[in-house]
Amino acid sequence: MLPPSTPDLIALDLLDSIAELGSLGRAASRHRMSQPAVSMRMSQLERRLGLTLLERGPTGARLTPAGQRGQARPRRPSLTVAEYLLPGWLAVLHRESPEAILAVEVTNSAQVLARVRGYHADVGFVEGHQARPEQLKVRTVRTDHLIVVVEPGHPWARRNAPVAGTELAAAELIVREPGSGTREILEDALAGYGGLRSHLELGSTTAILAAARRGEGPAVLSALAVTDDLDAGRLVAVPTEGISLARSLRAVWPAGRPLPPLARRLLAIASS
Repeated sequence: MLPPSTPDLIALDLLDSIAELGSLGRAASRHRMSQPAVSMRMSQLERRLGLTLLERGPTGARLTPAGQRGQARPRRPSLTVAEYLLPGWLAVLHRESPEAILAVEVTNSAQVLARVRGYHADVGFVEGHQARPEQLKVRTVRTDHLIVVVEPGHPWARRNAPVAGTELAAAELIVREPGSGTREILEDALAGYGGLRSHLELGSTTAILAAARRGEGPAVLSALAVTDDLDAGRLVAVPTEGISLARSLRAVWPAGRPLPPLARRLLAIASS
């Protein structure tokens, strides 16, 4: 169990959105929540931390100095490749080349493609099954699949029959933000059943796991991300049928220039 002083991860995600958008209402729209619900989350976070994080006004909301310190604190987004695969790859690379200096930026798949295409990164790793990106070379390094999970008290945790695509499309799910590879796979899987309905849209796997554990609805996440929660009984996996939730994890790099030696070795480690 987390200690009582641990901040609400969903509230921290909302705080980031308020800082970016300047409004509780716009943050609520982004996360598919009501404005009163967002306001309640912020008030609860302020009470929990004993700090005033927001200055609310008739034209919007802005972060106080205390809120800016909390919002600007370095985060490690819990994206699938970044949290569950990349640390092991980098550990191997560091053992082989301890003098090497590596810079790692963590963001969603759409932004990774943009960063690599703009020559801001030598190599990137993306989730999903987009068509071959323009101006980039692509190599599949791993395969993964998504799993529907719920907290043990949810009705789906006790059912015997798998959840069909029509049921999943009709449910209000906790999902990643637009641009993430995880969301793209889910949207494609449910396209033939009326599309995706979301209850919450959150910018990290960690926040989604926290929401699912609270019983805020079913979540669809990478099998890599839910292993610990399934083993501990905090979440229950729900079988599905009639939909494909498999995906490829791929490396991308600029087509117009060769990979530097260090990036080439990282690619080899990731593919092994």
